[in-house]
Amino acid sequence: MGFHSVLTTAQRLVAERTPPGSTVIDATAGGGVDTLFLARTVGPGGRVYAFDVQEEALARTRARLQEAAARGSVAGALGEATLLHAGHEEMAALIPAELHGRIGAVMFNLGYLPGGPGGASPGDVPGPVITKPDTTLAALDAALRLLAPGGIATVVVYPGHEGGRDEAAAVDAWIALLPDETAQALLYRFPKRPASPYLYALEKK
Repeated sequence: MGFHSVLTTAQRLVAERTPPGSTVIDATAGGGVDTLFLARTVGPGGRVYAFDVQEEALARTRARLQEAAARGSVAGALGEATLLHAGHEEMAALIPAELHGRIGAVMFNLGYLPGGPGGASPGDVPGPVITKPDTTLAALDAALRLLAPGGIATVVVYPGHEGGRDEAAAVDAWIALLPDETAQALLYRFPKRPASPYLYALEKK
């Protein structure tokens, strides 16, 4: 039967802890998978703020939401989504002040946009846009400030791509130094696959 993937596990943990009507954040919109999941989880009366630095990612996310809303009965089941063309490190500045300390969940899916610009052929010198340690750690700090007590942050880490190992090490170190009185942390990983993605989940105290 096998174990759940890290992505499925992240969504299960969020769904178990995020009641309808919540306000939540997708810190890395990408193709919109988590944004749509969050919009369904919070439902009518809820709101999702989704961040990404790439217009293409936001376009994919918008299309995914529109496709889901066009399926009739699903339309009324989605929370309102606000897509922000900005890095996740800016979330504390861009989320309304009255929502600080009241966010139910923040989801991070680090790495890069699959099929995104750059790196698709030998002539593509710049390579894909990837998340970086400095902005990721700043975003994690912001997420903890924004979360409500009992709120959850999930962080899917990808050590296998170029630059991913450095980011993974930075996230590992940040988690290790997190005070026990601030949050409890869970690690979900397949230890026999050292290059495969793994998941941290943080529950704010």
